[in-house]
Amino acid sequence: MNTNEFRERLVQERARVANAISYLHEDNSRSLEDEAEEETFDQHPADAASITLGREIDTTLEENSEQVLRAIDDALARIEAGTYGTCGRCGSPISEARLEAMPYANKCIDCKRLEARA
Repeated sequence: MNTNEFRERLVQERARVANAISYLHEDNSRSLEDEAEEETFDQHPADAASITLGREIDTTLEENSEQVLRAIDDALARIEAGTYGTCGRCGSPISEARLEAMPYANKCIDCKRLEARA
């Protein structure tokens, strides 16, 4: 397995995710009240609900992106430690196809399925 290739992909993905998080931080830097005042003139409850829903979606996207960023950092650390491509649960090799699809995967597909069932 060529870990240099995976390292490069992870570094690129890390930059993309970090930029997305930065954008979400900037986009959500105003308070809900400020955003509601700017977006609506009649203060209709449906407008406020739309703004709140949008903010909740952005918050969820941000949290998910932060989890992905941590997983990428962990994968980069595993490359440095020489354990990249080894399942963190059972110690079996993670298939290269799985790593191609998700280069920050830390479990083989069987262990991931077991985790999902639990």
